[in-house]
Order: sequence, then C-alpha cells, then structure tokens
Amino acid sequence: SAEETDWPQIVRLYDLLERVQPSPIVSLNRAVAVAMVDGLQRGLALINELAATGNLDDYHLLHAARADLLRRLGSTAEAARSYELALTLATNESEKRFLERRLREVQPEQA
Repeated sequence: SAEETDWPQIVRLYDLLERVQPSPIVSLNRAVAVAMVDGLQRGLALINELAATGNLDDYHLLHAARADLLRRLGSTAEAARSYELALTLATNESEKRFLERRLREVQPEQA
C-alpha cells in the first residue's frame, strides 16, 4: 500500500537515476515520490516546473499526475482542467476510463 511504501528511499533512487540517466519522465516520477515525502504542494511545484519546460506537453501522465495532486489539495477546478487535458492525450481505454471517473469526481454536480 502507499502508506507502507518507503517513499524516502524511492526519492533517493530517483535522485540517483536522474544523475545517471536523466529524463523528463524520471523527473516526473521523482516529483510524485517527493509529493509523498515532502507534501503535495512540493510535488506539485516540481510538476509545474517540469510542465513549464514543455518537454512533456503531450504526455498524458504529466497532466494526470498534476490533476491528482490538485484534486488531493482541493483545487478541483484546476484539477478538472488537467484531467481534461490528460484525457485528450491518453490512448489507453483503461486509462481513459480512470481519468473520466476522476474528472467526474472533481466536476460540480449539475442541477
């Protein structure tokens, strides 16, 4: 489970991986692990920095990870925008269904 995961060790391993084989995806994965160790805001800041480079604009998991942190922080409108963007980029049907479900969770109820 996430609670039992040794997130600090995972961050250290991603630190090492970034040194020996840097890539935007490694940085994204590290940011998610950092969120689990240092808090959602810190992880989101790292993801936002990565997003600002434009290197992962077409990578749905960047937007999905950003959306998840925003959702967990209670920024539902911003999370919805990121989920929508992730949905436009995702090609896997299972991932699309998951993203659609999460998007519905953060959208206001229609009266």
